Amino acid sequence: MMGTVVGMDEGSGFCFGVVNAIRKAEEELAKGETLYCLGDIVHNSREVERLKELGLITINHDEFNVLHNAKVLLRAHGEPPETYETACRNNIEIIDATCPVVLRLQKRIRQEHPDDRTGNDQIVIYGKEGHAEVLGLVGQTGGKAIVIENTDEINKLDFNKNIWLYSQTTKPLDGFAIIIEEIRKRISPKATFVYYDTICRQVANRIPNIRQFAATHELIFFVSGKKSSNGKMLFDECRSINSNSHLIESRENIDDALLKGVGSIGVCGATSTPKWLMEEVYTYIRSKV
Repeated sequence: MMGTVVGMDEGSGFCFGVVNAIRKAEEELAKGETLYCLGDIVHNSREVERLKELGLITINHDEFNVLHNAKVLLRAHGEPPETYETACRNNIEIIDATCPVVLRLQKRIRQEHPDDRTGNDQIVIYGKEGHAEVLGLVGQTGGKAIVIENTDEINKLDFNKNIWLYSQTTKPLDGFAIIIEEIRKRISPKATFVYYDTICRQVANRIPNIRQFAATHELIFFVSGKKSSNGKMLFDECRSINSNSHLIESRENIDDALLKGVGSIGVCGATSTPKWLMEEVYTYIRSKV
């Protein structure tokens, strides 16, 4: 088949926080010492596997709690205060790769809400329940923060009490705006409502970029790990613009039949997708068309 244009989205790939975490991991592994990582360093199985081959050992929180005299990397998502307390007790050296944007948000929540003596304040986080970053944010409040992800969950709130709203750094801006509007409609005139736009622009700006990229190709292959929340969100954006969009983890997932008779094919990915993996997909497609 001649004349098929294959393009790769240069705006896709790791965000700064993930790049920083992987660089720190590689630097420590180059020293030849044992290095553990608390949770998958990034929600992409191929990149996790690559770093495993370099010596990175991924552990969960149960394993971390019984670990002693070791070196552990904290990934970009961040951790609650208990993790640092455990590290101190167990003589664990922390290599902290928490994203600076997440760190600032954690500090802000911790400093602005040290105590609620009146019981009249609600700290609310727009985010995904159970997501690693959200667990770290909730941890700054001693577990008191209320997590909501959509307007269906807004009924968790007491609209007669004050509401202080923050956002997980990787959530979409338009979704945050909808939550703000719904709270404004329902909040009691006697209660205070303050919201803080804590969304990372490096991630938020991917949305208009990915929409534009999806619109300029007939067929889209979106490369992402299945665990990636960011990947799911950006793929949904892709598909909303171009229904002929396909989520794949690697070139092995490509159905060659899809490549036939297509004038242009685009390859893009999530903030958790390594560039080398997208390049593999791109090179494979080029070899087939």
